[in-house]
Order: sequence, then structure tokens, then C-alpha cells
Amino acid sequence: MYLFISGAEIVFIFFIVLLIFGADKIPSIAKSLAKGVNQVRNATNEIKSEIQKSVHTKNPAGGMGKELKNQVDKVKEDFDELTDSIKRDL
Repeated sequence: MYLFISGAEIVFIFFIVLLIFGADKIPSIAKSLAKGVNQVRNATNEIKSEIQKSVHTKNPAGGMGKELKNQVDKVKEDFDELTDSIKRDL
């Protein structure tokens, strides 16, 4: 979505960059930009993985979450049994 930039505007920006830096510098500029983008992507992936590891290993409510889920499942089963018995009576 390139911040609402149309194709003509991108071509114009590329033309200005070509005039300022010259044709011989553009590949090195693109290479350095790609390297920077890859470094940022790798850093964000590392941060995400660290957050996920810390959530999985240090989840203090993990036991409570399972216990709560078991209780909810038990209530659902009781409710299903009740509705089944009502349906049979009708």
C-alpha cells in the first residue's frame, strides 16, 4: 500500500533519485536498503520468538486456564444432558 503513492509518482521519485545519485550508484543504494530491511526483519522475528518463548515458559495462569476450560466443558456437558432429557420428554 506504499502510503497512497501511485505508479506515476514512484516513477517520478525513481527519476529524481537517478538524477541525484547517477546510474552507477543506484545498485549499491538498493543493495544497502535491502540489507537494512533484512536486518530489521530479522530483528523483529527474533523479538517475536523471544516473546513467544517467554509466554510459553512463564505462563503463571496456564494451570488456571486449563482448570477453567475443564470446568466450562463440564458445564457444557451437563447442559447438553439436560437439553437431551427435555427433548426426550417432549
